[in-house]
Amino acid sequence: MATELIPYTPQITAGDLEGKVTATTFSLEQPRCVLDGHANATDTLWLVVAFSNASGDFQNPQTLAEIPASPRLLTDGHYMVLPLSPDQLPCEDLVGGSGIHVLRVGNDPNCLADLHQPSYCNAPLPGPGPYRVKFLLMDARGSPQAQTRWSAPISLHQGKSPGSIDTWPGRRSGDMIVITSILSSLAGLLLLAFLAASTVRFSSLWWPEEVPEQLRIGSFMGKRYMTHHIPPSEAATLPVGCEPGLDPLPSFSP
Repeated sequence: MATELIPYTPQITAGDLEGKVTATTFSLEQPRCVLDGHANATDTLWLVVAFSNASGDFQNPQTLAEIPASPRLLTDGHYMVLPLSPDQLPCEDLVGGSGIHVLRVGNDPNCLADLHQPSYCNAPLPGPGPYRVKFLLMDARGSPQAQTRWSAPISLHQGKSPGSIDTWPGRRSGDMIVITSILSSLAGLLLLAFLAASTVRFSSLWWPEEVPEQLRIGSFMGKRYMTHHIPPSEAATLPVGCEPGLDPLPSFSP
């Protein structure tokens, strides 16, 4: 029996959300109000993830046992993940609802470490892709009931190898070159100011200022000399050549 086509195309969420696409994940908008008239309460909606060049080879499984798990992506180019029941996608939440409702593919890194995870574990995507996805509605026995269109190719972000980063100044913008030149000049001026201040500081330590000549003559020793005040009346009676504290000069008579 032919699978019914639902006129809906999965796409990356249009909400203002950081990390909508990363190196191992991408976030889809939830297919709300899409399953009305197509799903029963016991049905399950699956997400089919495939490499873009392998999406045309995907065949819808006919039983639950045929549902491909995430390790099949590297061998067969596709797998199925994120099973949802119709009551998990209520249409009324879109009216006056708050928050951003997304399905994040590749969001469970524990899948790689825990062997007891279910087969439909949401493991991180192994490479940049590109990938294409579609929703597949299956009944309780695993028989496909309806499906959406395939999405447009989705490419993940890739980190750059350090050796591939172009550091040639000629390919930089004019503003960047001007800013780099100004910063280099300021750094050079600061270095010159530091060297000048250091030179003045250390020169005062190694070559002290010149001292006056009279202070460079060696020290000497002498007797302490005490001056005495002679009243004018006594100074007039002293003979010439006699001073206090000195021996009188000898006189010679003819």
